[in-house]
Amino acid sequence: MEPLLQIKELTAGFAADHGIVKAIDRISLAISKGQTLCLVGESGSGKSVTSLAIMRLLEFAGGRILEGSVRLSGDELTNQSQRQMIRIRGNRMAMIFQEPMSALNPVFTVGEQIAESIRLHQRKRKSEAKQMAVEMLRLVGIPDPETRAEQYPHELSGGMCQRVVIAIALACKPELLIADEPTTALDVTVQAQLLDLLQQLQRELGMTMLLITHDMGVAARMADQIAVMYAGAVVEIGTAEALFDHPAHPYTVGLMQSVPSMEGERLSELRTIRGHVPSLHALPAGCRFHPRCPLAMPRCSAEAPSMLAVGPQQQAACWLYDEDAHSSNRPDQESRAYAMQDNSRVLDSGNGEGGIR
Repeated sequence: MEPLLQIKELTAGFAADHGIVKAIDRISLAISKGQTLCLVGESGSGKSVTSLAIMRLLEFAGGRILEGSVRLSGDELTNQSQRQMIRIRGNRMAMIFQEPMSALNPVFTVGEQIAESIRLHQRKRKSEAKQMAVEMLRLVGIPDPETRAEQYPHELSGGMCQRVVIAIALACKPELLIADEPTTALDVTVQAQLLDLLQQLQRELGMTMLLITHDMGVAARMADQIAVMYAGAVVEIGTAEALFDHPAHPYTVGLMQSVPSMEGERLSELRTIRGHVPSLHALPAGCRFHPRCPLAMPRCSAEAPSMLAVGPQQQAACWLYDEDAHSSNRPDQESRAYAMQDNSRVLDSGNGEGGIR
């Protein structure tokens, strides 16, 4: 069955004084209907740029798609005009932005903002759109929705504003929902409620979801598949179960080991990934992670790895898994085990109560 969303070799960037800087480079992802793919990685890894490129909003942020393909239900989006994209955004695909207060217009009531999307895409009368807006507020769990629809964003809590943003995104029942850090800056109880809400609405509406998060606990709870990004590229992708049971790329292992956990009554030792994320203006040759990688080989600094199969449901862009490589250039079996350590504690911590803290 053809994926609902299929991205192939997507490259996008921004103009700089010395030329084009590629913020994402040859991204390839696919999400089946009704599934959730989580995009994880450090800040600056290219997660939000990927979402903006899919929505064709990158042009409004000073960037542009350089090459590649984005298909929604088989329809190519990269060659659509912005006029055509207006009919697609909000109707067939929608996005929940990271900061709810900045995503809402402070001079319109929340009911008016939901109704605007309904009137634009579904051609409803004003009175009908207003009633549908109230129903959307009820759907996302806001109490007394008739009263709340007449209020302004500053009169609502952060959690309620995020529910309003979700209501706007889902007002036209899109096929694809992109959620960019939807629980950022919310307390842990509200985070859990919103994650429950997203899962419930996904089941009821049959949506496909691309969820962007830096919280591995959220990814463990929500994802069917996980893609790990580093310095603008996907370095590992696989099912949530495969990736958490046996993270393959050394960067993924580092991410999981940097998450503290409880050991008895004390927090475990905090482990860090040595070095710094490279600047997009001066990316290292070969594998982008090799200057920080404890398993780097000579080949890693000379040649960028392609996606290699680690298992039936997992791939990693790492030369450790190139079975054709000469054995003398590869770490011994004991060293390679570093990249396959059991990180089940991360999965256990993703209990929906704020993820991992």
